[in-house]
Amino acid sequence: MPRCLDVLLYGPGSIGAFYAFILHRSPRVRLFVVARSGYEAIKLNGITVKSDSHGEHIFRPVQVFRQPSDAKRVFDYVVCTNKAIESERVARDLAPVVDVGRTTFALMQNGIGIEEPFRKAYPTCPILSGVVWVGGAQLSPGVVHHYPPENTEIGLFESQDINATVQQESLDQFVSCFREGGTPVQVLPNIQTARWKKTIWNMAWNSITTLTSWNTASWLSSSTFAVPLTRTLMAEGISVAKALRIPEVDDDLLDEFLTKINQLGPIYSSMYYDSKFGRPMEVEAIFGTAVRKGRELGVSTPTLGLVYGLLLAIDARMTLDRNKGEEA
Repeated sequence: MPRCLDVLLYGPGSIGAFYAFILHRSPRVRLFVVARSGYEAIKLNGITVKSDSHGEHIFRPVQVFRQPSDAKRVFDYVVCTNKAIESERVARDLAPVVDVGRTTFALMQNGIGIEEPFRKAYPTCPILSGVVWVGGAQLSPGVVHHYPPENTEIGLFESQDINATVQQESLDQFVSCFREGGTPVQVLPNIQTARWKKTIWNMAWNSITTLTSWNTASWLSSSTFAVPLTRTLMAEGISVAKALRIPEVDDDLLDEFLTKINQLGPIYSSMYYDSKFGRPMEVEAIFGTAVRKGRELGVSTPTLGLVYGLLLAIDARMTLDRNKGEEA
């Protein structure tokens, strides 16, 4: 019988709570959670997932911690489902729970370039990169609503400094836990293709819903400028990906993503909800890296750069408001 795996999930928000639920259902997983703002609620009541596809469930992790250093132990897997913000600091904070000869990171987050801070901090730890197509909303700390879509794409962020067999075994073992938990998961040989595609999707819908406070359907029907502007945002992201020689990222995505958003119906992005509730936004991971890469490669991204600047300003204003609230 396969041995039990000690898994630490960092960040049980809307998506994190869903993945905690999936991992909890694997008979081999002993699940631990780091919950900062939701610590008291999860410690007292556990995690409640109200899922359109899996039903309603309440479960309790083995232990809940306020911060990684409280665990006083190391883990087989550290699953990061927090927003991809201040990743260098997060990587440092996780040091107490990492055994560099044992621990694998699974980064289930938005954005591009998110793996680099972890590779720099832990050069001998396998890193799994996950692209999340899961719908979810946090109703209150420790209580989430999960709704379609439900799909996870995952692959290796490979390193020549780590034995290839060790990396593959880490991936296979983690994927088997997801499958035992009952969620669709696709293993991809080039996960960066999927990561860029998801980020290009986010470049359009995260920015538009956040800046206009309208859902996707309302935006697309708002004026004759809406569809061309949406296509321009995505096209600039595609141009950067092409310059980086990311395979299978091409102009066909423009029609594919517009068709897909129309099939999904009116939606708001997670960034919209972050802005609505004054939470930090994943501006750098989704927009900043692409704009900087474009500049390095001589790829023009004027529309993407404009949106990036506007979202930085909103994020900075919300940071000031949060700091004022803490001082008051």
